[in-house]
Amino acid sequence: MKKYGVNELRQMFLDFMESKGHLVMKSFSLVPQGDKSLLLINAGMAPLKPYFTGAEIPPRTRVTTCQKCIRTGDIENVGKTARHGTFFEMLGNFSFGDYFKTEAIHWSWEFLTEVVGLDADRLYPSVYQDDDEAFDIWNKEVGIPAERIFRFGKEDNFWEHGAGPCGPCSEIYYDRGEKYGCGKPGCTVGCDCDRYMEVWNNVFTQFENDGNGNYTTLKQKNIDTGMGLERLAVVVQDVDSIFDVDTICALRNLVCEISGKEYEKNYQDDVSIRLITDHIRSATFMISDGIMPTNEGRGYVLRRLIRRAARHGRLLGIQGTFLAKLSEEVINGSKAGYPELEEKKEFIFKVLTNEENQFNKTIDQGLRILGDMEEEMRAAGAKTLSGENAFKLYDTYGFPLDLTKEILEEKGYTIDEDGFQKAMEEQRVKARTSREVTNYMGADATVYDEIDVNVTTDFEGYDHLTYDSEITVLTTEKEIVTSLMEGQKGTVFVKETPFYATMGGQEGDCGVIETANGKFIVEDTIKLRGGKFGHVGYMESGMLSTGETVSLKVNEQARRDTEKNHSATHLLQKALKTVLGSHVEQKGSLVTPDRLRFDFAHFQAMTPDEIAEAEALVNKAIQAALPVETNVMDIEEAKKSGAMALFGEKYDQKVRVVSMGDFSKELCGGTHVRNTSSIMLFKIVSEAGIAAGVRRIEALTGNGVIEYYKKQEAMLHEAAKALKAQPTEVVEKIAHLQADIKALQSENESLKSKLAQGSLGDVMNQIVDVKGVKLLAARVEGIDMNGLRDLGDQLKEKIGEGVVVLAAVNGGKVNLLAMATDAAQKAGAHAGNLIKGVAAIVGGGGGGRPNMAQAGGKNPEKAQEAIDAAAGILEQQIH
Repeated sequence: MKKYGVNELRQMFLDFMESKGHLVMKSFSLVPQGDKSLLLINAGMAPLKPYFTGAEIPPRTRVTTCQKCIRTGDIENVGKTARHGTFFEMLGNFSFGDYFKTEAIHWSWEFLTEVVGLDADRLYPSVYQDDDEAFDIWNKEVGIPAERIFRFGKEDNFWEHGAGPCGPCSEIYYDRGEKYGCGKPGCTVGCDCDRYMEVWNNVFTQFENDGNGNYTTLKQKNIDTGMGLERLAVVVQDVDSIFDVDTICALRNLVCEISGKEYEKNYQDDVSIRLITDHIRSATFMISDGIMPTNEGRGYVLRRLIRRAARHGRLLGIQGTFLAKLSEEVINGSKAGYPELEEKKEFIFKVLTNEENQFNKTIDQGLRILGDMEEEMRAAGAKTLSGENAFKLYDTYGFPLDLTKEILEEKGYTIDEDGFQKAMEEQRVKARTSREVTNYMGADATVYDEIDVNVTTDFEGYDHLTYDSEITVLTTEKEIVTSLMEGQKGTVFVKETPFYATMGGQEGDCGVIETANGKFIVEDTIKLRGGKFGHVGYMESGMLSTGETVSLKVNEQARRDTEKNHSATHLLQKALKTVLGSHVEQKGSLVTPDRLRFDFAHFQAMTPDEIAEAEALVNKAIQAALPVETNVMDIEEAKKSGAMALFGEKYDQKVRVVSMGDFSKELCGGTHVRNTSSIMLFKIVSEAGIAAGVRRIEALTGNGVIEYYKKQEAMLHEAAKALKAQPTEVVEKIAHLQADIKALQSENESLKSKLAQGSLGDVMNQIVDVKGVKLLAARVEGIDMNGLRDLGDQLKEKIGEGVVVLAAVNGGKVNLLAMATDAAQKAGAHAGNLIKGVAAIVGGGGGGRPNMAQAGGKNPEKAQEAIDAAAGILEQQIH
């Protein structure tokens, strides 16, 4: 048997299925579209759900894909064994009400035995225990003896996912030979050892589960199959595990080369080598689909994967950043199947290196925090780190439990692991409850789900702002109706429309739909599944009915202003790439008649010079009066022409390419000005960070800029009036005022200080001796925290060695301060622990270091009682 490589096997499968009449579709993004039930795509069928349920018409009734998938359920075991991984590719062929069991079974057998050349005698099918139909196909048609077909129960051979479509499955196992077996008598298909490997799973979707275990037969039966590409490669290449197949092995070897370690020499090193190999694959693919490392949702999954890989790099002794170098190997190994990896290369490297640098800083910060926790344990004579603290290190500083454990073990400490798991579970419950409850489709059910799937809308708005068309469907907020009356809210669907529906960041059009008998105000236009445009609004007068021909009129002023802002975002994206670098990627945009918002990947705040330069480039392109041209072309042809595509966007085979002279070229379905000069002016009003590695620019165009400067001018006149000065003198006048304020503040501080010392009386009379340590505990009035610290420093100077405790009552609150000199600390005094005890009396909390600590409290009437308690608390601390 020929040992085909991963890239060859992927192509062989897709070519084979294409020869059986399947449409080969590209892998969908790892980010689910319109499906809230999933964080990440985890199976080949997940992005195809709308075709299975009939909510959308598939491009063909037979489809095949190689889908990138991520599953993190086993993340804790990755590396510990050679079986587990988070990223994999799933080969699949799908039938939407076309062929069924007979073809699916025959083709899987033909592909494995005739195309790939696996030994037929080593392949064993399994079927669901009650599925005689599948059993007979394997037995009577394919010719496999009955004793080699295994019947398994619901647990193994019935696919269902709560309510929704479900059905029995038939799996195919391959016997890899005794060398992979457990050696136990009776070891056969279904054994947990590595000998019999499940290669392919055919799911026969023939039932609908109502969620209570009642099954009805579907009128449209579907086929959903899945075969792990890496698993197939393990079998074909006859290697130990996925870490030994050609492309992954090349990556694993690079990890060994960078770290100077040898694989299969030391178990702990192997764990790290495998973990890094797996995690960098996941991270590279996730970033290529536009996912950024953040602290929630899928961004958190990515951050966790990158940080785990970086941490295991440290364990292997790798110095400095190394993930981008590994990512390059992932890209080289997989770009044949996933060209987007090569396209986004620069960006992927930038995100990885940035996150790695951040983590290195965080880990050092975490080590300092852990040092403080050790200090506290030492002072309290404890030997166990609380679960709460261990979780804080994990959650805030990305410290895995094993890292904390390792560091503490060296110093003779342990961790309350049960407490850690409890804190972890609390967070999981929080995450679970924040997930939205959705239907099988992972979308909120609405009245629009009931509209016939064949209803679609043609968009005529590129060339027309008014259009006559026929009403196909009318709905209120709750049901489909045949007419809408005056005062009713609802949605109008027509065959053709000039109204643009919200897409690609451009806000939907508003306007009116009318006949001689009725007028409907369109407040928003939305795009729904299956290419339907919904005109959402209310009936202002009269009545509209299904089947009527209506006149649709878009609000022209709003559309024209929106177009100016939309065209400006294209110019801005090009300007930012020019000024900041090619790693800049659009992460989102919002285009309305009033303004534009543009989110982009960049890793630090823009400088005022960079903002000015980008703004100037856009205005230059506006003044150059560049023609704006739109061409419809094939997606591949468009990309070859250098048109920029957006992250995570699902493009059709035919796309619109919008060019603005030689300056900008992007794939875009939105509406635009005819010439950049129509934009008139462009002004950036703000630039800020909105997430890790994502910046946001807000800007204005045309009349919006003129209005902006009018407001600025009005504000300047208001300010000048308040300062009793001319607008030209405002800056000078403010400088004088600031100098006056500074002088007054300084005078105020020195008066406060004198007052505080005066209110203390003769301090030295208040010093008491606590087991040989001097303690000065006193109450003062009306001093803030800064004043209290200054006073504390002065008193510490006066007493030489000892402890100072001060309480200041200020506006109904108490500020507390404790300071301990070096000699007092040596005797056992700890300012942080002392202040905790004192603060409790005034109903407050706080803490700090052994030498200085501060706290606050809300019961001023107990301030003197707190001061009186200081001596007793200090006495317990001193050896």
